[in-house]
Amino acid sequence: MTAAFETLLVRRDGPVARVTLNRPHVRNAIDAQLVQELTTWATAAAADATLRCVVLDGAGQAFSAGADLAWMRGALDRSREDNLADAKATARLFLALDTLPVPVVGRVHGAALGGGAGLVAVCDVAVSDADAQFGFTEVRLGIVPAVISPYVLARIGRSAARAYVLTGRRFDADTACRIGLVHAVVPAAQLDDTVEGYVADVLASGPRAVAAAKALIAEVWPLTPAEALARTAATIADLRVSPEGQDGLRAFLEKRAPSWRPS
Repeated sequence: MTAAFETLLVRRDGPVARVTLNRPHVRNAIDAQLVQELTTWATAAAADATLRCVVLDGAGQAFSAGADLAWMRGALDRSREDNLADAKATARLFLALDTLPVPVVGRVHGAALGGGAGLVAVCDVAVSDADAQFGFTEVRLGIVPAVISPYVLARIGRSAARAYVLTGRRFDADTACRIGLVHAVVPAAQLDDTVEGYVADVLASGPRAVAAAKALIAEVWPLTPAEALARTAATIADLRVSPEGQDGLRAFLEKRAPSWRPS
């Protein structure tokens, strides 16, 4: 995870990776290079056993304004096959972020539009500046938020998706919170402290338990209780007898801190 990137700033703070979209001159618009670099980073991060949390934010005045204009202009001259390859690369980015085994905390400010709102949707926790603006605005350009749709639907549901994806209407941070796209809305002066509060919560929890919980949520939510029974029972049994589970339960009973908790 030491690769140098042009469109990202990556800083390691102990077990926390702080990843900043770094194209402030275009409001962190997404282009092919950012897609490639963020995918490369996420692939390496998924294999990093020392990583416990990720904070994703944007440099400058916005989280991400969506697709880069020059990138979209280039799509006009590309074949369907080239556009398909481009779309698949973008889809692989969102899949890589969504399946990271550690929590991703989004720090959202300014604007999160189109693919930028898609990035918010793959954050496990998203905290927004009260003045931020959101939108799935692709239909205004005659296209659709296709590759982000699985994550958007999982996040905000069919009803809100119909209201905001079909109209391309922009909405404010309070609306984003009401429909579930973000989880907390705070004044700009409180944004960093609120994000760090969620990071502290993650670090106070067992690393293996957090990873197992994230995997379980993805696996169980489309299942009926009967279909999930064997998987859920096996998960809790495995964790109870694991070194981490044993330490956590004993620490609780003995009224001491578990081994993973920062001192």
